[in-house]
Amino acid sequence: MDALVAEPVTQELIAARLERLPASRWHVKMRVIVGTATFFDAFDVLSIAYVAPVLIGLWHLAPRQIGTLLAIGFAGQAVGAIGFGWLAERVGRIAAMRLCIAVFALMGLACALAQNYGQLSLFRFIQGIGLGGEVPIAAAYISEISRSAHRGRFFLLYEVIYPVGLLVVGIIASWVVPHVGWRWLFVLGAVPMLLALGMQRLCHESPRWLAARGRLEEADGVLGHVERIVARGGTLPPVPPTVPVAARRTRLAELFGAVYRGRTFVVWVLWAASFLVTFGLVVWMPTIYRTVYGLSLEQSLRLSLVTTLAGLLGSLTVALLVDVTGRRSIFIAAFFGSAAALLGLGAIAGASLTAVVGLGALGYFGANITSLGLYLYTSEIYPTRMRALGASLGTFWLRIASIIGPYAVGFVLPAYGPRGVFVMFGAIALLGGAVAALGMIETKDRVLEEIAP
Repeated sequence: MDALVAEPVTQELIAARLERLPASRWHVKMRVIVGTATFFDAFDVLSIAYVAPVLIGLWHLAPRQIGTLLAIGFAGQAVGAIGFGWLAERVGRIAAMRLCIAVFALMGLACALAQNYGQLSLFRFIQGIGLGGEVPIAAAYISEISRSAHRGRFFLLYEVIYPVGLLVVGIIASWVVPHVGWRWLFVLGAVPMLLALGMQRLCHESPRWLAARGRLEEADGVLGHVERIVARGGTLPPVPPTVPVAARRTRLAELFGAVYRGRTFVVWVLWAASFLVTFGLVVWMPTIYRTVYGLSLEQSLRLSLVTTLAGLLGSLTVALLVDVTGRRSIFIAAFFGSAAALLGLGAIAGASLTAVVGLGALGYFGANITSLGLYLYTSEIYPTRMRALGASLGTFWLRIASIIGPYAVGFVLPAYGPRGVFVMFGAIALLGGAVAALGMIETKDRVLEEIAP
């Protein structure tokens, strides 16, 4: 341990010591443990989309009822994003994540036992509360243990687990739902989460958060333990110069103060635009294939995998390029590219199934670049004292968009057909691109405390 560590422990010194840690097995371990929870979060979020085509016939549901069933889970997530985001600033990142996991694991099992539309809707709402809290808190945590150099790639290679979860649920659902039954999809999504709950005990609390709460001795103890682990791979580099940190408590009003209100408005619009497109497309594509194009259940589920796979490729693209291009330019290109694909599809009269699959996948590819990248960008533009809260409130608009998107399709599809749906989503992506071009700041290779004092 170098002599500088013996200096009086301050919040600035804790941040500097974290900044000097090289990438190590400890970082990978933290990503794997937290990523396990995020994987099954994604699994449970999308499972309802693959169950919905079965429930239409089983419970005689109208399109608007399906839209409500798809949307109600996101309503719960909106509640969870705010509630758990605030809790994470009070009790810590790890404690709040463990509670989130317990809620959505137990409610996943409850969904598997639902006997009617009302019960399933209720259980999905409560499950959504846990789902809505876990991902933004995990994003704040991973950001806080990262260093500025290559932070985008480090962070987003963790976040890629989310679209992997979306893809895996599609693959599993395409066999499980037709052959074993829809209830087992919820069981599979819930049981591993109980294992993830135990795994969370292996995570160290964020030293940045501990220091921001004034718990400097605990932060020093946790970070000292981590430094000893990382130092087994070689001598640690010197502690870099510290960056001044404002010593303030978490205040909701600061999100709308002079420094952060512009950032807050921009990311809220970007979250809404990105996920209106992302979840509006992905949760409705199986039903569109089945009801509009008359495909079988198995065909519908398998074709939907093309869209989900395109989203995974978009996620890998942003993870690999974001530290090369920077945040702003890749967001602008992705939003406008998605808009071009979706508006082009909407302009084709009587679009063929091939065109819908291909251009729809391209639109989803671009939207997934922005939806994944927003977890990184939002966690960078707020200080530690309100990082989880800022990220959670950003994802609140994700949840609102995810309610509106699927629900809006339930109205637009019967009135205007698939063309109307794609034009609607293309216009939203166009708006997102304009806001990104006008309002985003570049955060590439900058220390968190420098970006957000």
